[in-house]
Amino acid sequence: QVQLVESGGGLVQAGGSLRLSCVASGPIFNTNTMRWYRQGPGKQRELVAFITGGGSTNYADSVKGRFTISRDNAKITVYLQMNSLKPEDTGVYYCNADIRTASETRNYWGQGTQVTVSS
Repeated sequence: QVQLVESGGGLVQAGGSLRLSCVASGPIFNTNTMRWYRQGPGKQRELVAFITGGGSTNYADSVKGRFTISRDNAKITVYLQMNSLKPEDTGVYYCNADIRTASETRNYWGQGTQVTVSS
């Protein structure tokens, strides 16, 4: 079965950096748009950034200029480089992707990785 597994979260001081990774595995034919969402304490889940199969990217206004999304199609991996982190970036970060298998194309979620930014 298809799985998305995130890694790279942790505790960092404000102004610091983290790099998140999300690896897709299973019977995958191809992976289309890949996304990073986050959910802060007491907040709704929000879209942080996405990257299409062709490499086009888009970012939430709150992270523009600080975060960079990228992908390695050979490794079926999406990354989120997070710089100049702020306490308000704290939350659980989730990977999300549109993946085609032999029988269907559907949307998948990872289990999330915690990012905590201290002031």
